[in-house]
Amino acid sequence: MHRARTGAVVGAASLLALAVLPADPQRPTPAAVPAASRIRWGPCPGQPVPDGMRCGSLAVPLDHADPAKGTIDLALASIPASGPRAQRLGSLVLNFGGPGAPGVEGLAADAKAFADLGKRYDLVSFDPRGVGRSTPVTCGGSTAPDPGAARDAAAQLAALRAVVERCERASGRVLPYIGTVHVSRDMDLIRRALGEAKLNYLGFSYGTRLGAVYAAQYPHRVGRMVLDGVDTLVETLTEQALVSAEGQQQALENFLTWCTRRAEGCVYGTNARAATERADSLVAYLDVHPLVDADGAAFTGRHAAAAIAAALYSRTSWPALADALSRVEHHDDPTGLLRLATPAEDLPSDLDAEHGVPDPDPVPADNAEAAMTAVNCADDPDRGSDKAAPAVVERRIAALRDRFLQASRIFGPRQLGTVLACYGRPAGTDFLRRIDHPGAPRMLLIGTRGDPATPYRWTEETAQRLGSAVVLDYKGDGHTAYTASTCVRAYANAFLVDGDLAAGTRSCPGVE
Repeated sequence: MHRARTGAVVGAASLLALAVLPADPQRPTPAAVPAASRIRWGPCPGQPVPDGMRCGSLAVPLDHADPAKGTIDLALASIPASGPRAQRLGSLVLNFGGPGAPGVEGLAADAKAFADLGKRYDLVSFDPRGVGRSTPVTCGGSTAPDPGAARDAAAQLAALRAVVERCERASGRVLPYIGTVHVSRDMDLIRRALGEAKLNYLGFSYGTRLGAVYAAQYPHRVGRMVLDGVDTLVETLTEQALVSAEGQQQALENFLTWCTRRAEGCVYGTNARAATERADSLVAYLDVHPLVDADGAAFTGRHAAAAIAAALYSRTSWPALADALSRVEHHDDPTGLLRLATPAEDLPSDLDAEHGVPDPDPVPADNAEAAMTAVNCADDPDRGSDKAAPAVVERRIAALRDRFLQASRIFGPRQLGTVLACYGRPAGTDFLRRIDHPGAPRMLLIGTRGDPATPYRWTEETAQRLGSAVVLDYKGDGHTAYTASTCVRAYANAFLVDGDLAAGTRSCPGVE
């Protein structure tokens, strides 16, 4: 899911009994992997970038199993290491999450957060296939309606199939080859093109799924790998949606506990339980009596829930969320929540616009959403039958509604709307489900106790699946921990730079 943990850790002794994945037609073979192409480096299109950053492209097979089908170009970016040449460690590849988030843009915006690593490593990121400037997928700007809100199941399902048909028409060449298994193979070609014998990697949220798949496909090519905000490898999209609702609800309750204790006061008073009930009531009220924003558009409970969820990704947004809720409750003013839902895309002020060049080929506006759905569906083999009668599908959704409402009255109904996101699409691979002790070297997995997107237990479960992971337990809030905690950052950097990784679960405090 989006850009995101008492840890069960398998020690070195278990490496003696590592299992190997069963044969899989999607697993790469030497004959299916061509020699790495050269990366063509040049200026970065369409955006200001940090000093020294360069952009490039790398041709990779459209279909790794059949290179004769042609190639696609991946967009890459690199910032050379700033430290003495004798101390440089090669390249560190970063993935900032998604699926659907462009890595080139992410590196341009967040380079300062990795400055310590950037002294020893060339920082490298890329737009995964189908994302950003790497042959972006699109559905022509259309989005699927909310299955949970449909009154006519037959019309709803027909609309979902129509969206898939639009996606296929607009992105037909690349759409069948979207998914984490394909991106992992691309990443190995990036490693080779960078001249690295092994992949050193730092992945966040969806980037942890990508890292885990890479470790399963290429266990002997894994260098130092850190995964922060660990994704699940085994749960269905329906289970993930339910867990996401539960995680968002827990994060909201953590926020409201903080709000009711803040010195400035909280619009919902001093009782955290009552505050939760009042927040539920606000969202329910706005669904029936929407406000009107400055542009004259309706601001509903759905919009409020999205804004609250976005603010829960980082504890630094909590004061702004408290103020935004106060403005809604006291003044019927949704401006603050709107700002949280759609934050300004401001790049750091030290970026030099002259390091960028005009963008000749803008990315489709719906690319992030289209790519997220395509990748998640390609990674999930469980699919309700597209031939099921509408009444059967409607009963399935109705049977889930109470569970989602029990998970969260605010976030549950919205998450329920994602249950049929893959309706009309081909079944995905079961490769992720079968990852089991692939034999990769030890790596660091970071989990956050109050994560609204990737719950801590996923860190434990994925560590068990990988069989060679050390867990770092961050007892804090927000989605991912590297940039939020100096303690977490110190552990991660010590491993990535010096190779220091003690066995056993470690922990970092939540408030520093």
